[in-house]
Amino acid sequence: MEEADSDDKRILAQFKSENGDVTGNAFDLPLNVTADKLQLICNALLANEDPIPYSFFVNDVEVTDNLVKSLDSKALEDTEQVLDIVYLPQAIFRVRAVTRCTSTIPGHAEAVISVAFSPDGRYLASGSGDTTVRFWDVTTETPHHTCKGHKHWVLCIAWSPDGRKLASGCKNSQICVWDPETGQQKGKTLIGHKQWITWLAWKPFHLDAECRFLASSSKDGTIKIWDTLLSQCHITLSGHLQSVTCIKWGGSNLIYSSSQDRTIKVWRSEDGVLCRTLQGHGHWVNILALSTDYVMRTGAFDPVNAKIVPQDIQESAEELSKVAKERYEKAKGAGSERLVSGSDDFTLYLWQPEEDKKPVTRMTGHQQLINDVRFSPDTRLVASASFDKSVKLWDGKNGKFLTTFRGHVNRVYQVAWSADSRLLCSGSSDSTLKVWDIKQKKLLIDLPGHADEVYAVDWSPDGQRVASGGKDKVLKIWTDGQTDDGLQAIRKAHLSFQLM
Repeated sequence: MEEADSDDKRILAQFKSENGDVTGNAFDLPLNVTADKLQLICNALLANEDPIPYSFFVNDVEVTDNLVKSLDSKALEDTEQVLDIVYLPQAIFRVRAVTRCTSTIPGHAEAVISVAFSPDGRYLASGSGDTTVRFWDVTTETPHHTCKGHKHWVLCIAWSPDGRKLASGCKNSQICVWDPETGQQKGKTLIGHKQWITWLAWKPFHLDAECRFLASSSKDGTIKIWDTLLSQCHITLSGHLQSVTCIKWGGSNLIYSSSQDRTIKVWRSEDGVLCRTLQGHGHWVNILALSTDYVMRTGAFDPVNAKIVPQDIQESAEELSKVAKERYEKAKGAGSERLVSGSDDFTLYLWQPEEDKKPVTRMTGHQQLINDVRFSPDTRLVASASFDKSVKLWDGKNGKFLTTFRGHVNRVYQVAWSADSRLLCSGSSDSTLKVWDIKQKKLLIDLPGHADEVYAVDWSPDGQRVASGGKDKVLKIWTDGQTDDGLQAIRKAHLSFQLM
């Protein structure tokens, strides 16, 4: 009945950007205007030559069908007030959901603990309990290089933002830097930590065109900044009372560290000065995520074009660093970086750590410890993975709870976003991966296939494939069905060439 009444009713409305800037003047709209019509009006007002897809929100409620369905009774009655319709640009490109496993690649002799695509998606690396780091050919989905240098489990790996180096840290407290082209170690092994390495973070590309500096954290409670060209420790950051669990190197040159001592610390990387300590968690802090993680991970690579842009400056590290800075500034927006922390106390906290040591909000709802948390590439959403078998979705600006994804029947270890922020992939102790549709807030595809727990998941920055690894010692590559036939042809050609 309400919808029928809205056929002749009209309302005064205005478009606003997510930063609060008003676009054009207030205008008269029928209450039954659809989301598609709002797309046309908004693109016309913004004078976009090529239409951009937008999502529209009224009082934090998304307009998915028509305007009247998104309005509460108070807004429907109050037709004198100007209604703010907030528009959010969506990624122009669209990532297709992965639907099948195209390769199961053996090679590791122990569990695969970490997998990571390079910033441009051309390379894939994995670290394992068998003490090796392996590089895989993404095109043919076959082994490329096996890197031997560690003497204990490889616990973490990290690509430099230019994609030309990979760092790995092991349970024997050593760090190696590898060349993905040759599989050879670059420089000497970095030695200095007294216990195993827990996390690695490179200095952002826009601050370090050479990708020279690397930060590491350890169970020994310290963080070290290394000069990878000289293969020596530059600064040691001490202050945590227990194991450091995660570190992030922020775009404003601050380092953020979480610890089992229940605190998060903010450090100035140039001189190692402790800026502030963030307190609130009641148990170990396991994981951190920065709103700018994705854009700093991909550096000068733009997923929209699936290539480095602009093409004519590929050779200069300084120019690529400038591209990375432009992408970073655009992703960060007007405010400062946001940080989310996940803990064994079942809660998350949202922080603005550059400005305040008090949290923006406390995010509750999980029933067991939080193992992973990630901002979406567009910085608008946060996904958290928990041992309570669920994945939860939160608003990336204010920490508001949005929905719970249920479907896993055991602990969820990791999540990975697609480059367009429309899909989320999760890996679980139940031996499956699941792909979730963010807009529809539902399970899209169930991906069984692993023979045991899935420890690591990564979605390539170009959106083409997902890689996973776990306790069954194999690496699996997942793609959408449409690229499957092409990959099979490439792989057959590659194998026949090897047999010649």
